[in-house]
Amino acid sequence: MPLEFNIINSDSSCRARLGELKIRDQVVSTPIFMPVGTAGAVRAMTPLELKRTGAKIVLANTYHLSIRPGEKLIEKAGGLHKFMAWDGLILTDSGGFQIFSLPKVKVTDEGVSFQYEVDGSPVFLSPERAIEIQNAMGADIIMPLDECVPYPCEYNTAKNAMKRTSNWAKRCQKAHKNPKQTLFGIVQGSTYPDLRKESTENLLALGFEGYAIGGVSVGEGLGIMKEVLEETVPFIPSKYPRYLMGVGLPEDLIASVERGIDMFDCVIPTRYARNATVFTNRGKIRLTHKAYRRDFYPIEPNCKCYTCENFTRAYVRHLFAANEILGPMLASIHNLHFYQDLMTRMRQAISQNSFSKFKKEFLSSYSSLGPKTSARDCQFPED
Repeated sequence: MPLEFNIINSDSSCRARLGELKIRDQVVSTPIFMPVGTAGAVRAMTPLELKRTGAKIVLANTYHLSIRPGEKLIEKAGGLHKFMAWDGLILTDSGGFQIFSLPKVKVTDEGVSFQYEVDGSPVFLSPERAIEIQNAMGADIIMPLDECVPYPCEYNTAKNAMKRTSNWAKRCQKAHKNPKQTLFGIVQGSTYPDLRKESTENLLALGFEGYAIGGVSVGEGLGIMKEVLEETVPFIPSKYPRYLMGVGLPEDLIASVERGIDMFDCVIPTRYARNATVFTNRGKIRLTHKAYRRDFYPIEPNCKCYTCENFTRAYVRHLFAANEILGPMLASIHNLHFYQDLMTRMRQAISQNSFSKFKKEFLSSYSSLGPKTSARDCQFPED
């Protein structure tokens, strides 16, 4: 089997669990946060700097890479790992979420028809085609094509999309030809518990090596997201890795780990960084504010990232004011380091059966004040 998942410890105070993913010759501790490199690169980051933040798995997007530069070129280059010069693990999303966000999308049982947003050329993506592209690119974990619905969503619409997702998952499984890759299933069903349960049961009957929860972070808010997880996670057996797609902010990650999630991805750390917003243990701060013009402290005191060990808030603010590309780079390094460090602290707390205590202490000092978050912040491609 290309993937092995072991639970090291389950926290006695909640559903949080410490685990290990073994893929190829690499061992990755969970819960884990995976930076997003939609087009085969994490914005404003070199692979070396990305590795120094502690990242182990990078997410790339099937749809975008298949159109530009094309999976055949990537395959000829030796696969996505060599093309990106990334020796860590790679997960490719099918692109379903991004496709359904585009205008003039037509969904049928056969697949999805749409227009490429760059030049308007027609594109058709079937479940089989989504797997064919991912098999060619050679990522370690691949995802089936699914139908993601917005929030709020009428029940029958959500039900039809869930059933189509289940049927597509079966077709993807049949089309999957690369035994070195791990194929996950994606649970859909919007905010309806019975649909989430049925979707999970359908996928379990097919038998995947891991299960993702899709269709969240589409505008429903943290409270409803928690409800969806509480109604979904118990149906996914504990022996499988659980992946929550497109989430999110630090408070989202903590709430989700508490409910038994193992894997996350989101563009928030790098997107916020490019807009001069950085994360600290006291909350988010926007470095372009005039208060930081003469602030000669690092972004986060005691932070061990390259940015904080070498530069001040005043300098990084100056870079943004001068429109220097180094500004977004330094902010991205810090934000990704902050996220990886947050995951490390959560893993340590779980190992000590003290996750609930960690959550309380972190949230008591962390403020959510800052730029509002939308669905676009969380799941849309880096643009």
